[in-house]
Amino acid sequence: MDTIHSKTDAVSTIELTVTGMSCAACAGRVERALRTVPGVADAAVNLITGRATVRGAAHPGTLIAAVGKAGYQASPVAGDAPAAPPGEGDRALARDLLVAAALALPVFALEMGSHLVPALRDWVAQGLGLRSSWLLQWALATAALLGPGRRFYAKGLPAIARGAPDMNTLVAIGTASAYAYSTVATFAPDWLPQGTAHVYYEAAVLIVALVLAGRYLEARAKGRASQAIRRLAGMQVRVARVVRSTGTVEVPAAALAVGDRVEVRPGERVPADGEVVEGASYVDESMITGEPVPVAKAAGSRVVGGTVNQQGAFTMRVTAVGAQTVLAQIIRLVEQAQGAKLPIQAVVDRITLWFVPAVMAAALAAFAGWLAFGPSPALPFALVNAVAVLIIACPCAMGLATPASIMVATGRGAEMGILFRKGDALQRLQDARVVALDKTGTLTEGRPAVTDMQVAPGFARDAVLRLIAAVEARSEHPVARAIVQAAGELGLEPPPCSGFESIAGMGVRAVVEGKQVDVGSDRHMRQLQIDVDAFAQAAQGLAGQGKSPIYAAIDGRAAAIVAVADPIKSDTPGAIAALHALGVKVAMITGDDARTADAVAARLAIDDVTAGALPQDKAAAIERLAAAHGPVAFVGDGINDAPALACADVGLAIGTGTDVAMEAADVVLMSGSLQGVVDAIALSRAAMGNIRQNLFWAFAYNTALIPVAAGALYPAFGLLLSPAFAAAAMALSSVFVLANAMRLRRFGAAHRLAGAAVSRPGPAA
Repeated sequence: MDTIHSKTDAVSTIELTVTGMSCAACAGRVERALRTVPGVADAAVNLITGRATVRGAAHPGTLIAAVGKAGYQASPVAGDAPAAPPGEGDRALARDLLVAAALALPVFALEMGSHLVPALRDWVAQGLGLRSSWLLQWALATAALLGPGRRFYAKGLPAIARGAPDMNTLVAIGTASAYAYSTVATFAPDWLPQGTAHVYYEAAVLIVALVLAGRYLEARAKGRASQAIRRLAGMQVRVARVVRSTGTVEVPAAALAVGDRVEVRPGERVPADGEVVEGASYVDESMITGEPVPVAKAAGSRVVGGTVNQQGAFTMRVTAVGAQTVLAQIIRLVEQAQGAKLPIQAVVDRITLWFVPAVMAAALAAFAGWLAFGPSPALPFALVNAVAVLIIACPCAMGLATPASIMVATGRGAEMGILFRKGDALQRLQDARVVALDKTGTLTEGRPAVTDMQVAPGFARDAVLRLIAAVEARSEHPVARAIVQAAGELGLEPPPCSGFESIAGMGVRAVVEGKQVDVGSDRHMRQLQIDVDAFAQAAQGLAGQGKSPIYAAIDGRAAAIVAVADPIKSDTPGAIAALHALGVKVAMITGDDARTADAVAARLAIDDVTAGALPQDKAAAIERLAAAHGPVAFVGDGINDAPALACADVGLAIGTGTDVAMEAADVVLMSGSLQGVVDAIALSRAAMGNIRQNLFWAFAYNTALIPVAAGALYPAFGLLLSPAFAAAAMALSSVFVLANAMRLRRFGAAHRLAGAAVSRPGPAA
């Protein structure tokens, strides 16, 4: 498994844990505060994870001070600790919720019960007495607002002074208004107009209890949304058996060093990245690749920390520890993707920053309208409707709509072996209309074998193969390895070479035993002005069979043609069929001979073929496909694929490929299966469908219910929205958004063809 690098490693990045945020408006203000700090190039705040990612040259202390000035608390993220849900979803919140509920229930029973239950009404009127009932309600409401409700005032009222009201401000003003009016009605009824002395203690305490209940449910849901990170972190081994000169000793896995020899027994997790030096076994790598089939391991095989040893025991040499392991890097990449903002979020952020002030203005307008034009007594009507507007219009659901889906989708993708290195790739991938594929290592196994060899008159087969192998031994190309292997199987030892030169996409050359040896494509030979027409008929026949012809020249004379065949991966035909079912065209861009490429394309029903492509030609082919069909996703695995990966709208690298390819890609598919491309596109579409559902609900909810809360239905139907009901509806809105996002956790193989006939399927239940 190759090491995964982050594109942001070269940029100074500081991560902060931010507490005190309760809605999208809070996150927006923290972002704005951070961006005003000198030296900050960019800042992004994730409401779900409670983290701020800052890029630039600012000092952490200055950033923390800026966040504090905005009314929130920040602290540096310790080491490589994985993100955790915001700390409010814990015991303190649960305790406050229980206290608020215990205080709210008797208030609700005394006030609302006396209206709804005749027996209770008679008891309050004749036994307890109306004034005693109001005094008891006042005492309970005071305890609720000064106790569990204190958090809203401590955060919401200072926000008004800063000119940055938030959700806490709406709750604080709404509950304080209902409480203050009721207190005046209780202790100084003469101050109020005749017939307006009513109490609304139940509205104040129920709002506190219901908002706390919503936050508690949000915190629980956020915790479940971040489960993928915690699950990955939980795969890290605590103890390892290190082989010392005195025997085997158990040491903390964190104390392992590169070069340590470690024993791994059946059923144990591999403690770190390494290489097997002794023994053999099968290892479950599904946590990395998403593939359930165990992988055979023997001496020389690479193993990844966190994977599970199945049967057999082996000894490994540690090659990477700590933050350098594949697992640690996967966690870091997932966190980066979860903290990223999609383009669609920019619109939401602009709305939510102005939404709270707009709600306060709407509440004032509702109050003034009812006071001026409402039925008598107008004051209670004005108060109730203004409080209902304040409470129901909280933009929490809007703020959670996008980051919740991103978090769940990227976490689920990581579990399936799909790593989104860039968060916005999750949105861009859904729009892909063409998937362009490299051939070798992507469509095929990447383990080609020599099938045929024909030499020109005057050359001996073994002698030519020996010289060719000497040159190819210096190359990392899969075809080169096939030729070297073929020579080895015949017992031919490649001699040393000098002056080795690799021409990307063309071939290689070197001096072997005083002879100039050139190996490569027919294009390479033509460029060297070497005549290979003698092999034209043989090349045509081989290419028609889907084999790749390779030419060799010695001292400027065509010496041989070698045919190499790379078997197509068993799941490639099914994956291409699935892509077609998703409404995506499939193209192949390869450096292979055109006849070979056409033969493979015909076999796999590929729509478009570009053959004989050099690295720069691949990028040009991407541009041609984009102009003709729309956004292009390119899938590759080699160094020569890097330009195309960077040029495509979305680049997907096969995780079994090179570091360079993965560095240039937006998405890394940890398994070598092309089915990962299908899953990545389907997951992208499911996630974006989920986000659109969340945003529709959040916006439609606020748009529809603000007028209702303001009393729009009263003239026609005599209906008013209770502030308590408004609080319940507001809490349930956020919970609905989070619950809908959680549906993405069930995304899996069953989704591969679900809704394939439509362009943008949502997640199946």
